[in-house]
Amino acid sequence: MFILDNIELATRNFKTRKLRSFLTVLGISVGIGTILFLVSLGYGLQKVLIEKIATSDALLTLDVTSSDPKMIKIDNTMLDGLSKTPNVAGISPQKTGMTLLRIEDISTSVTTYAVNESFLKLSGVSLAYGEMFRGSKDNKIIISSATAKLLGVQDAQEALGKKVEITLIVLNDSENVNTAPTDESENIPLEETFYIGGIISDDSNNFCFMPLGWFDGVGADSYDQLKVKVTAQSQLENVRTAMIEKGLSVSALSDTVDQANKIFSVVQIILAVFGVVALLVSAIGMFNTMTIALLERTVEIGIMKSLGAANREIRLLFLTESIIIGFLGGSSGILLGLLACQGFNRGINLLAKNLGGQSIDVFYTPLWFMIFILTFSTLVGLFTGIYPAQRAAKLNSLEALRYK
Repeated sequence: MFILDNIELATRNFKTRKLRSFLTVLGISVGIGTILFLVSLGYGLQKVLIEKIATSDALLTLDVTSSDPKMIKIDNTMLDGLSKTPNVAGISPQKTGMTLLRIEDISTSVTTYAVNESFLKLSGVSLAYGEMFRGSKDNKIIISSATAKLLGVQDAQEALGKKVEITLIVLNDSENVNTAPTDESENIPLEETFYIGGIISDDSNNFCFMPLGWFDGVGADSYDQLKVKVTAQSQLENVRTAMIEKGLSVSALSDTVDQANKIFSVVQIILAVFGVVALLVSAIGMFNTMTIALLERTVEIGIMKSLGAANREIRLLFLTESIIIGFLGGSSGILLGLLACQGFNRGINLLAKNLGGQSIDVFYTPLWFMIFILTFSTLVGLFTGIYPAQRAAKLNSLEALRYK
């Protein structure tokens, strides 16, 4: 029996039993579509989270602070020593303080992080509008959207380019950046004209980034935090150990990312299990269809055997039909799942837009996963058809011809 003849005979039942064949394929499609929808949701949420908290540079970075600021100070001398540590590609320090920002007649005190450009890059900071500052004495600053609102600018984008007067607030030993400045605080107005160069989308936290050079000689001569870039991810542990031996506290964003990936792997498995249950129900329906097809075609099988068809050819006929059903169910299931993902995502983004949020894509479907579930659905079709195919192949031709 030629392959094309076998396929033609296998698909003939689709034409004579159109509704039943359609419902069988639809059942497989719903199961496959459910798996794709749920797993794509898991991958999408993972992708959104990782993209929000990490960049390639951030994953090669260690966050270093002093384990005992009173005993161990991170100053320029320590920076020189740390920069000579093997596998350290660069170090970016940060000073934290308070500043008074003023636009026209509106002013507000904000927590200010004095950093250089590389610190922002290693932190994975992304701007909603504008650009990063350049150099340690640039006259541009970066503020959060919450700070813009406190300065009287409701639309954060409109704050770009606005002139800002800045006063450094030097806190005494009993104060910190989490408390409001008192009358004992020393105020140092900066004569330079500053402009808002970038906006970070954050409506909850009031903060500002400005070039590190403006904090030289102001307040403590030590740094609050360091970003240490490592030459390769395989060297993270070695550099971390060297920093800890110097009495420093070290953490890495890659640790958070690894934990997030592990959590999402479990979530994806749980979501996939729910989808597999739906597919199992569909497979039972497909098995029922193939069994009924066997009973309906018993006489036909008897005629084919009488004309010389071998058991192997009868078995192949039924397996081909079940494989085609599985393949068609997988193909249409992928299409159904992708359409469901797009529709659900559009609905979420429409709701987010109406509530003033940002549009995001909460679904992500890797190409390899679509190929996998298409192969999986075809295999489900194959295994579902094995039992009916075996029964059909073992039928006695005379008994099959007498079957009514």
